[in-house]
Amino acid sequence: MKKILICILLLIFSLSHLIAQDTEDQEVKVKDKPVRSPFESGILIDHQTSVVPVEKTLQFVIQHKFGPIDNGRTDLWGIYAPGANVRLALDYVVAKNVQIGAGLTKKNKYTDFNLKWTIFEQTRENKVPVAVTLYGNMAIDGREKDAFGTGKVRVAFQEDNINDFKFVDRLSYFSQLIVGRKFTDWLTLQTAVSFTHYNATRVTNVQVPDGRYIHEDHDKVGLHFSGRAKISPQTSFIFNYDVPLKIKDISEQLEWLDYPNPNLALGLEIATSTHAFQLYVGNADGIIPQDIILYNHNDWTDGGLAFGFTITRLWNF
Repeated sequence: MKKILICILLLIFSLSHLIAQDTEDQEVKVKDKPVRSPFESGILIDHQTSVVPVEKTLQFVIQHKFGPIDNGRTDLWGIYAPGANVRLALDYVVAKNVQIGAGLTKKNKYTDFNLKWTIFEQTRENKVPVAVTLYGNMAIDGREKDAFGTGKVRVAFQEDNINDFKFVDRLSYFSQLIVGRKFTDWLTLQTAVSFTHYNATRVTNVQVPDGRYIHEDHDKVGLHFSGRAKISPQTSFIFNYDVPLKIKDISEQLEWLDYPNPNLALGLEIATSTHAFQLYVGNADGIIPQDIILYNHNDWTDGGLAFGFTITRLWNF
């Protein structure tokens, strides 16, 4: 009988220890949740952030850029100026931290299809110190064929090889790895590296001494920096900075005369639980990222600035 009692006591002790351990593990898991609101939206001006809304959320996006502000009051600092650009998009969260979407852009009549996946979320107990996100898109240039000049396109890395224009020549691609961290309740920063590819490139109007014209690159690697600093519970100062890198090993330019400029944008964001409104000034007239990184020739110091805004609206199903 004593042996039975001892066995029962040992069993109870073991079970209680296992239950206590399991409770402690659950408490640790509960405590180490993802950080709250590293960003107020999945988009920051022109950038993607690590934020993906909850599963089965539909997001409507409006991105608008006015014309350049260099004429001042004449065209109300760009509001009446030609050259405005707009993008309308819908994104849907198909699974936890996985979002798909599509958009329409006025410039070049782009239609884009995109995918975003936040692989790791930063946690409150710092077990995962950063958020890591993958983003990619494919865009289709929808302009008429005569918008491409002769209707012929240059083959990458082949100076004299010119092909007839085909549908695949309308395609461009952008891929990006994003790493971000929420440092305090008011400061979040992120950096990213990207690769851009256009199937077709144009010939510029810049001529080099031997009589040939400079071609745009098919490929470009870029670095990206962005962040937000909260100045009130609903208002933040925001910025982004895109830098196309000069890597001669993948460049097809004959000289560095028509190199794309960095894109710098500064602004304010006002956000609620379902809306985010961002008003900013920047020097890129493109909206989709591959257009910004390859075709931005505007300069902050040379009348290239324009106002813009981004609005996001969420619906949960």
